[in-house]
Formats: sequence, C-alpha cells, structure tokens
Amino acid sequence: MKTKFFFIIILIAVVTPLSKLMSQDEEERILFYQMEPFDDSLFIKIQKELFIDPPDPKAEIIIDLRDANNQTASIKGVLYPLLALTPETRAHIITYPFKLNLEENIHYGSVFTRVFERMRVNKFLSPPTALQISSTMGYINPFLQLFGGERFGLPIKDDLGFSLGIGTPYSGPLETNFFEANVHLLGVFGGVFTKINELTDIKQNNNHNNLYTTTGFHLGYTIPLGNFFQVSYTRVLEDLIEADSISFTRNNTLEYKAKILTGSYFNWEFRYPVSIMGSTRAKFYVAQYVKEWHIGITGRELSFAGSTFDLRIDVMPHSDVRQPQAVIDILVQKIAQSWAFSSFALGPSVVFSTTEKGNLGIISIFANLRLKVGTSL
Repeated sequence: MKTKFFFIIILIAVVTPLSKLMSQDEEERILFYQMEPFDDSLFIKIQKELFIDPPDPKAEIIIDLRDANNQTASIKGVLYPLLALTPETRAHIITYPFKLNLEENIHYGSVFTRVFERMRVNKFLSPPTALQISSTMGYINPFLQLFGGERFGLPIKDDLGFSLGIGTPYSGPLETNFFEANVHLLGVFGGVFTKINELTDIKQNNNHNNLYTTTGFHLGYTIPLGNFFQVSYTRVLEDLIEADSISFTRNNTLEYKAKILTGSYFNWEFRYPVSIMGSTRAKFYVAQYVKEWHIGITGRELSFAGSTFDLRIDVMPHSDVRQPQAVIDILVQKIAQSWAFSSFALGPSVVFSTTEKGNLGIISIFANLRLKVGTSL
C-alpha cells in the first residue's frame, strides 16, 4: 500500500521538472500578441490610463502592432488606440517579455499541440517579490481560501496585522474542524484556534484519516533572515467532551485512526518563496506540523498558456497516527466578468490516501473556493 503511495509521489516529482525541457526562445519580433498576466503593476497602469475602473491585474490584453498607422490594444474585447497611452507605457508594452504569439501557424495537429507551443516555460521560475521574502510582513496575503492553504493576512500598519485560516495550512477539504485567528507583529505571531465541527460533519465516509481539535493557542516566530524558516508552539487547552469523542472516533479501526490534537506540539516550516509561471505568491516548503511531515508547493494566480489558476500540492508522507496522504487543489480564475474577473477562483480539491477498504484512492473531494480580498503584492 505505502509502496503505491510513494510511487505516485515520485512520479509527480519526476514529471514536473520535465516541463523545463520545453522552453523556447523568441527569435523574431512579435507584432500581434497577448500579454501574459505576469506584471500586475503594468496591467493596472495600462487600464488606469485608459480610464478602465476597476482595473483588473489579470485582464486579457491583446496588442496589434502590424499596422504602424493603426496600432491597438484590445482589453477584455474592447479596442483602444495604442496612442491613447503614454510613451513610457507604450514602450513597456512593446518590450514586454512575456508574449503569446497570435501570428503562429495553425495546422492540423494544432488541436493537440497548440497548448504546448504557447508555453513559455523558460520563464517558469523568477524571483519572489520583496514582500514575500520579508520575515516581518510575509504573512500579508490577500487570498482567503475556504479549505486549507496559506492564511489570509490582513495588514493594519506595516508589520502589524491579523491573519485567519479555515483548516490547517496543510489540510484538504472536509478533513479537519480546525479554525484559527492570529495577531502578527515584527515576525512574531500569536493566536487561538477552535473547532467548527460542521466542516467535517458534511462528509459521512472515509473520515478515518481526519484531524480534530478542540480549543487552544499557538505562538510562532519567523527567523529574521528572509521569510524562509518559521517555528511555532501549539498548545491544546480543552479535553474532548464525550459526544465529540464518540463522533471523532466512530470510524477508527485497528489500523486506521483519526488524529485528535492533545497536549503540546513544536512545529517548523522551511520554505522558499518564488514566482512560478508569473504567480503573485508561491513557495516550495518542507514542514513538520503536529508531529506530521509535509512536503509541497503552493502558488496563486499562475499563468499558463493563457489560463490563470491557483495550485496547491501537499504530500504528508508520515504521521504519528494517520495514514500518508496527498492533497491537490486546482482553482481556476477568470470564470466571471467585470470586477469578479480576478476576485475569485473555483475548482476541485482532492485528498488521496488509504480508503476504508484498505486501497489507495480518493478519501475526500469537494469544491474549493478562493477569494481575492486585496490587490496582488
């Protein structure tokens, strides 16, 4: 069983780097292209100069330079003359490095190959933003996710702010009743967590690998050498009441047991913030949380062949109580219009692990939702 599980982990790790082999160089000037949404500030600047309100940092912008006397910019289907923009902005548009060539040849095989031909995987990785590598302000995060993932971070003034999260940073849909709220100051955070049992009561089957809590507090600190290493201490304050104890353990067997948080835990996370495929927020990480190991990658607003989406892959290879599992989120943006164009993303969230029957399979699947409460940073 565990051999099959780790085979899938190894397969994911091997297939992902192969995409780097598909990079291609632009050898000639492109005159008709779509600007890939990798630069929020430029996209917002273009739209403000054209009096588009509110500006959308992930809007579809198509540039046509083929006629020197009639150069245009099409923004979400509306055509504007390029001369309506300032010379500085026009220069940024013309020299913009991330372009999808719309003059490419279409052939009978394009239905199968066009997505791959449009990739610019030589731009796969780029440096993170200054805010992402700040040990005191790295918590600031405008994205609020329904299940698991990074905490929503609300800044009050510079490094003083609040954060909250539904589920743990590593959990999947309907996997835990955990809910937390924190205060952040100078890289230190402290907060409380409690239970919302309705988050797990929805799912009736395969609850043997869930993680449950009551109430407690945690304290943490981000080491001030960049936003790379974080340590924290978690303390559970209340014991389970009898009704909860029966509810949480009714799916237990001799081999498969849900995890119930008790006592105290020392946690840590080593992460490397990056920008993946033009993402506004992304990182690779290795962590130990409540005596469970986690390896994964998260990314917000990745741009790939004209599509914009969020991605999260979290693998838990070892736990002191639970079976190994993998969580995968793919949340697609650009499914609404007007101000909602970039404000939310929706898609499936799946947990793979050992099922009640002892086979490797899906133990949880649900729609996940992400709201973008602020602008990208």
